[in-house]
Amino acid sequence: MQKKKTTNKQSSKELNQHRDGVLLEYMSTKFDLLLEGQQALHNKIDTNHEEFREFKKEVDFKFEAVFGQFDEIRSEFKDVHSELHVIRNELKGDVHRDEFLLLEHRVEKLEHNNKNKK
Repeated sequence: MQKKKTTNKQSSKELNQHRDGVLLEYMSTKFDLLLEGQQALHNKIDTNHEEFREFKKEVDFKFEAVFGQFDEIRSEFKDVHSELHVIRNELKGDVHRDEFLLLEHRVEKLEHNNKNKK
């Protein structure tokens, strides 16, 4: 009977070792899958990071172009503003339309009176 107990103990021990081996192998495959998933995510992050860098370069270039155009427009606007200021000052010294019409009418009367006197 002692031989059977020893055999059962060995058999139980072998069964436990086999079960532990199968469990370790199962866990190993799951860790491999986990590592593959992590590597895929890492690659995806690297790809997205590179795409983002390219996008940022493109956006920076476009903003520089827009800011350059704003500078040109600002310069042209300053020129127009200066010209408008000059024109406004010139108009201050000129006769207004109503005054011109009144003076023209007075000149006509004077000319007409001069013709009648002759």
